[in-house]
Amino acid sequence: MIARFAPVLLCLMLAAGPVAAQPATPYTATTLDLSATGEVKAAPDQAVISFGVQTQAKAAAAAMRANADQMTASIAALRKAGVEAKDIQTSAINLSGQYSYEQNQPPKLIGYQAVNQVSVIVRNLARLGPTVDALTAAGVNQVNGIEFGISEPQPLQDEARRRAVKTLQARAELYAGAAGMRVGRLVNLSEGGGEAPIQPMAMAGKQMLRAAAAPTPVEPGQLTVRIDVSAIYELVK
Repeated sequence: MIARFAPVLLCLMLAAGPVAAQPATPYTATTLDLSATGEVKAAPDQAVISFGVQTQAKAAAAAMRANADQMTASIAALRKAGVEAKDIQTSAINLSGQYSYEQNQPPKLIGYQAVNQVSVIVRNLARLGPTVDALTAAGVNQVNGIEFGISEPQPLQDEARRRAVKTLQARAELYAGAAGMRVGRLVNLSEGGGEAPIQPMAMAGKQMLRAAAAPTPVEPGQLTVRIDVSAIYELVK
């Protein structure tokens, strides 16, 4: 018996898979992170006066009624001094019991105290001192302070921004030159904050104001508008 063997064909197949992508070279540019402040000084053009009327009576209604009469006279004095109604705002009204305290005795109610607090914007600073005098003459017995401000701070803030960016650029050039490099592109620019600050001014009480023979002097001085800016620059050889 003759055995026959069929030829065997062996095929070797090589499957070529996709070539894996090589990882990108990490970004290694040298950057410079800086901060600067731009400032602009300007005279204030308005002020906010915070004042109040405090009254006391044995009955709550009487304390509130006396307070209302006194505050009505005070607001009338403001209107007479040229302050518009839109610039007068009530900020707080309080009524509280008044007690006497004796050792080993429970508190004893002896009356009530009413307080009405108002804020007023004075847009003519030449009238600021006379306005304070008019208020105290009308019966105001609490003058809590004056805050100076700027009615339109936007142009001053924009100038402060320009100054801050100019300072940033000058500093970037300085650092780059010291490191033997040049300033490349601006990578990031951000504003950290800024405002036209309000300058508070303490005022004396009613008795001290009335004791002065001359009108109350008020000096507005200057305010500083500041803007904080941060930037990241790319440095190149």
